[in-house]
Amino acid sequence: MFRANQRSQQPALISNVNELPEKRRQRLEQSWAGTFRREFFSRLKEEAFAVLYADGPSRPNVPVNVLVSLDILKAGYGWSDEELYDHFLYDLQVRYAVGYDSLSEGDFELRTLYNFRRRLSQYNLAHGANLLTDAFMDITDQQLTALTVRTGQQRMDSTQIASNIVIMSRLQLTIEAIQRLNRRMSEADRERYAALLRPYVQETAGHYVYRVKGFAATEAQLQPVGQTLYALLQALAADYGHEPAYQVAARLFSEQYRVVAETVQAQANQEICASSLQSLDDLEATYREKNRVGYKGYIANVTETCDPQNPVQLITDVRVAPNTAEDSALLVAVLPELRQRTNLDTLYTDATYGSPEADIVLREAQVTLIQTAIRGRKPNTEKLHLADFAITQDAQGRPLDITCPQGQTVPVTPGAKPQRFAAEFASATCATCPLYSTGRCPPQPDNRRRSLRLTFSQAEVEKSQRHRRSRTEHQPGSNLRAAVEATVRSLKHPFPGGKLPVRGLFRMTCLIVASAAMTNVRRIQRYRTKTFPGSPERQEDRQGRQRSRQSALTTDSSGIWVPGLRLRFQPLMTYALQLCC
Repeated sequence: MFRANQRSQQPALISNVNELPEKRRQRLEQSWAGTFRREFFSRLKEEAFAVLYADGPSRPNVPVNVLVSLDILKAGYGWSDEELYDHFLYDLQVRYAVGYDSLSEGDFELRTLYNFRRRLSQYNLAHGANLLTDAFMDITDQQLTALTVRTGQQRMDSTQIASNIVIMSRLQLTIEAIQRLNRRMSEADRERYAALLRPYVQETAGHYVYRVKGFAATEAQLQPVGQTLYALLQALAADYGHEPAYQVAARLFSEQYRVVAETVQAQANQEICASSLQSLDDLEATYREKNRVGYKGYIANVTETCDPQNPVQLITDVRVAPNTAEDSALLVAVLPELRQRTNLDTLYTDATYGSPEADIVLREAQVTLIQTAIRGRKPNTEKLHLADFAITQDAQGRPLDITCPQGQTVPVTPGAKPQRFAAEFASATCATCPLYSTGRCPPQPDNRRRSLRLTFSQAEVEKSQRHRRSRTEHQPGSNLRAAVEATVRSLKHPFPGGKLPVRGLFRMTCLIVASAAMTNVRRIQRYRTKTFPGSPERQEDRQGRQRSRQSALTTDSSGIWVPGLRLRFQPLMTYALQLCC
């Protein structure tokens, strides 16, 4: 039965917090714990989680805001569940952050947190909604309003993240699948197929692969191992087809092998899809190569505010997807809701977010995309390109007229094929143009129309507009997108090597969202206490320390200054001066 947490709104008169001296209590309130309690814990709407509990009379739940807050702290500090539980039991700061003023109240077993996560996952499977993500967005919206953060300008970036899986080769995956099928079989079936399975079940899959030396030997082993897996799948289909281990093994076989005349053949590496099974324990992880480096896992897309006038920048959206997803596809999925929530009007990204599909969504949302670079071959600087021409478009993005760099404006007409357009420039005007006379201008002579004709497609128009916006906004020393790289690092910092201690898309999403929520809390705490690096207070403190150090360097009772001796042997020098006097 769901019951909202009213206890945190009525602090006890006698508690561990109240017993602290005034100075220490103020320090606690100004620390991350006090900021977390005010900016996250108190803003969480528990009623949104009531759907996870029974409606009838039953035992009341452990406070939802406590359970959610603990998951946020786990991700923000990279704790294991045991470390999190110990901090909850014995750490006064953690207790204070989740609404408790005493170490003696609010006790519950760690299993309660596991059950809460299981309910979240089951609700996500049944309704396609992640309640933790919804809570993060709602709390972030409250923080944006309370701090009057401008959300018109935002920046976006993505990063590779890995789940808690063992990196296995194709051979090791196949042997592991055979061993798991063997463990699921009955004793009678194990005896029946003992001769077939004996070479593959006497040791772990890792040990088996370790003894196979060299690429050629590994490739040669794929065929007999695949033949064994195929025979098992054929024989066990009737009795074990409903088992998860059987279904995973069947998927692995279909992706890694093919059957030709009852003979199993291993597919070539280049024939295997990037979305193929990468782990028997994480069925949603995928494979991707980026800058000639292979990644197995997921991709996290992060959006944050970047208006220079904001006192603090906050993360507004976090999405996780299999790492085969393109950045432009993530933009298409995020933009409509982000625009509705935050009134976004300008988005700064890198080169990978531009695409024809993204152009359509951006135009419908009336959001301007500014990229730091454009994908594709760099244009020849000795030639003019479509990006050098100013194009006027209608509400649907179709070009209406075009203006050349010398100022000649002509209408744009539809071409012979769909999504193709043409512009007719006057030959007499172009004849006197230095750009055309030197061969830099792209229009070509059209003898039938006695003009110079420039043809282009709708996709080329959109790409040229992105080029123009990128060049217009680019200023030396000013790049609003660059700082999002630090935000990406802050999300992954609690997890060494960018590897999260969970598996599956849902749990990966929960952990990255929780890390984003904690990052926002830390930023607000630095802003409230004026401890962020660029604040005037920090600069004044730094300047004051420098002045004090310089004053110490120039002041000496003996009139002689030897820095190394002064710092290391100051008592000895003082004693020597006393003897002299």
